[in-house]
Amino acid sequence: MPPPRQSSASKPQQTTRPQYALVIHGGAGTILRANMTPEMDAAYRQALQEAVAIGENILKNGGSSYDAVEQTIMYLEDTPLFNAGKGAVFTYEGRNELDAAFMDGATLMAGAVAGATIIKNPIRAARAVMEKSAHVMLIGPGAEAFAIEQGIDTVDPSYFFTQQRWDTLQRVKALETKSTGYLPLQSADYKFGTVGCVALDQNGNLAAGTSTGGMTNKRWNRVGDAPIIGAGTYANNATCGISATGHGEYFIRYTVAHDVSALMEYKNLSLEEAADIVVNQKLKNAGGEGGLIAIDKNGNVAMPFNSEGMYRGYAKPGERFVEIYRD
Repeated sequence: MPPPRQSSASKPQQTTRPQYALVIHGGAGTILRANMTPEMDAAYRQALQEAVAIGENILKNGGSSYDAVEQTIMYLEDTPLFNAGKGAVFTYEGRNELDAAFMDGATLMAGAVAGATIIKNPIRAARAVMEKSAHVMLIGPGAEAFAIEQGIDTVDPSYFFTQQRWDTLQRVKALETKSTGYLPLQSADYKFGTVGCVALDQNGNLAAGTSTGGMTNKRWNRVGDAPIIGAGTYANNATCGISATGHGEYFIRYTVAHDVSALMEYKNLSLEEAADIVVNQKLKNAGGEGGLIAIDKNGNVAMPFNSEGMYRGYAKPGERFVEIYRD
C-alpha cells in the first residue's frame, strides 16, 4: 500500500507577508525512523537546524534572499550527510558529477551548472552564471572554466570522496538491474539526495536554489532535475519559489517546479493546494517519487512529499521547524 499523502500544512494561508521566511530540504526517499540510529538522527537534525539558522540570520538582519539561499546551500554542500558537494554520490565510473541551479523571483533571471567535478560549491557557480554571464546553463569543463574565471573555489576531485558514498556505490552495483542500470527503487539505498533552499527577504523578493550529486550509479553524464529551471528549481515573485527533490526524470517530464507556479497563476490556487496537486496527485499518479519545498509571495510555506521521508525545515519570525520522517 502506498504511504499516506503528506500535505504541507493545516494552517490557514496567511495573506500578510512576514518580515522573512526560509525553507530548506536535504533530500527525500526511503528515509525511515527504523533505519536511523539515534546518533544519525541527531546529526541530521543538528545539520538541518544549523542550515536554517544560517539563512534565517541573514534574512532577519536585512540580508537578501540571494545571500540566504547561497549561504544556506553552501553549508549543506559542505556537510557530508547530504548528497551535494562534499557528500555527493558516485557515478558508475566512480566520479562525482555535481549539478546546481539558482533563480531570482524578481527578474526571473536564472543560472545553472551541470556535470561539474572540481567546483567546491556548485551553488556559487550557479549564482555566478545568473549574475555574471549571458547564459542560463553551463556544463562540464566549460562550467569549471567559468567558475575559475570568477574566482570560485575549485578542489581536486578527491575532495568529494566519502567512504559511505563509495560503499553505497558498491552495493548499488551489486543490485543493479540490467533493464535500468539503476538500483531498484524499493532499496533503502535509493535516497533522492538533493539539497535546496527558498527564501523570502524583507523586500519581498524570492530566490530559490538547488544542489545535488545526482543519482548513485548514474551513467553517460546523466543530469537530473535540480539544474533544470522549471523542473527542480523555480522562483517568481508573483507566485512562489520552489526547490524539488526526487526521481529527477519525472520532475523534468512534468516540469514540477513551474507547474506549482502555473496552478497558482492561472487557477488562482493557494500554494498548499497547488503543491499538493502536483506532488501527491499528478506526480504520484505518474509514478514519480519525491517532494518539494516552497514559499509563496505572502510567506506561506509548503513541504509536500510522497516518499517515506524528507529532510526538511523552515523558519519565520517566531517559528522554527525541522523534521525527517513522515510520522
